[in-house]
Amino acid sequence: MSLGLRERASRVLLDNWHGQSTIPASGLYPHQWSWDSAFIALGLRHLSPRRAQRELESLFGAQWPDGRVPHIVFDASTPADAYFPGPAFWQSATVTAPGHPATSGLIQPPVHALAAWETFRAAPELARERGFLPRLYPRLVAWHRYLTGRRDFGGRGLVSIVHPWESGMDNSPAWDSPLSRVAPTTSLFTRRDLQHAAAGERPTDLDYGRYVRLAQTYRDHGYADDLATHAFAVEDPLTNALLAASEAALADIAVELGLDPASHLAELARVRDALADTLFDGGDGCFHARDVHSGQSLRCGSVAGLIPLVVPGLPVADALVKTTVGPRFRLGEIGLPPSFDLTDAMFEATRYWRGPAWFNIGWLLWRGLRLHGEHELAATVRAGLLSAADDVGFREYVDPLTRNGHGASDFSWTAAVILDLLAAA
Repeated sequence: MSLGLRERASRVLLDNWHGQSTIPASGLYPHQWSWDSAFIALGLRHLSPRRAQRELESLFGAQWPDGRVPHIVFDASTPADAYFPGPAFWQSATVTAPGHPATSGLIQPPVHALAAWETFRAAPELARERGFLPRLYPRLVAWHRYLTGRRDFGGRGLVSIVHPWESGMDNSPAWDSPLSRVAPTTSLFTRRDLQHAAAGERPTDLDYGRYVRLAQTYRDHGYADDLATHAFAVEDPLTNALLAASEAALADIAVELGLDPASHLAELARVRDALADTLFDGGDGCFHARDVHSGQSLRCGSVAGLIPLVVPGLPVADALVKTTVGPRFRLGEIGLPPSFDLTDAMFEATRYWRGPAWFNIGWLLWRGLRLHGEHELAATVRAGLLSAADDVGFREYVDPLTRNGHGASDFSWTAAVILDLLAAA
């Protein structure tokens, strides 16, 4: 292991800091992304706890009046055409208050309360002095209430996502079936992502046209959260697992603030039970997303089906652990979690979320395995992530078999989770 790994990871986060928040990577991702900032805070807390707190405060400063946390907060100093869809596309000013930052209208997985609690634990006295948790806690509660109050389209107690981008796993094969119902947009647009990454590593033009169509429809309906508006409505195991894990973190935050944690513990139990009852498939030992429109399980080998390991007290954790080390993911052998089933014909080792290993997913599985007492397997995952970063640098994602790096270079959440893993030694 290179002695300079911590220093190199630190440099990535310092270079990508833009005054109030951290961009994921220069060029390809020039703004602030929601769940990126949560993972970034986990690494920043080891470099500058104050900056880690500011990362989350900056994101929640762009929270909408309805409680949603937008998946992109646009940097006003960055050219408007540097990223598509940019602020002119989303038209967020039509539904937010005057002077509100320009944002997208979609969301991303709710890992923020977990990040906030871990950020607090890194420097509790500084956090208390700054009033970090008293200011952030009501915003986190409003965020969760938005999800559970506005997005339970299926009536089963689970949050629905309305766009593949909301899953964080944009072009996962899990979304192929519901996306096939969506007609691609006929509007002309320029894909800025292909100016920074090879087409073979990114979603296809057809998928991108469908993404834009879904976003246009949501925007044109005033970001209304009703099932009739959305051709794509899916109960995603990763989103709901992170909601449950973050409710556990909110319980800890409530105790720190002298508040009753009972409502958060009850919500943790409710979401955990709904996950296990609705999305778990005992036949293959994995969770699967559910298409709300058809009621059908999107039975597919996405690594999202393993992320419920982060949920405290998960009753089917043993089955998930067996799946992680089986032939579909081979986690005990290769140490890097592929984003899709290695044995499936749809597996693509280098195309975005259709096969490559992502470091934030590895961090979540590492945490989940430790939570459920699987310390040896967790150590294997930690070693795999650290050695991959040491070999190829802080790439956006890597081929889980060859460990070749792909996507953006000097990617912030890669550097951030590496710092956190190094600190866990």
